[in-house]
Amino acid sequence: QVQLVESGGGLVQAGGSLRLSCAVSGRTFSWAAMGWFRQAPGKDRELVAAIAFITGSTRYADSVKGRFTISRDNVKNTIYLRMNSLQPEDTAVYCCAAGSLLTSRPAPDEFDSWGQGTQVTVSS
Repeated sequence: QVQLVESGGGLVQAGGSLRLSCAVSGRTFSWAAMGWFRQAPGKDRELVAAIAFITGSTRYADSVKGRFTISRDNVKNTIYLRMNSLQPEDTAVYCCAAGSLLTSRPAPDEFDSWGQGTQVTVSS
């Protein structure tokens, strides 16, 4: 079975930084796209950033452009999300996901496999 395991979440002050990691094991060769989504209590799951695993092409939510950076390590089968200038509204459970393609406006239903998530809490 495919596993996606996130790590790196935690509690930070507003203005601080975190780097999330998502390690993928099992079946990975058919995946072309990976992404980070987040969900806060009472809110819908939303895109944070996504990346084409082979080419490195990226997509970002408008709310995180200039603050967050998604990257991948093709050898380690790992994606990362560097989050700078964190704000309280960034507080959420962050999940990584894998899918078969990367569209111009990635949506959650385009991704097939999901991790369990890691909590990010930003205090003011």
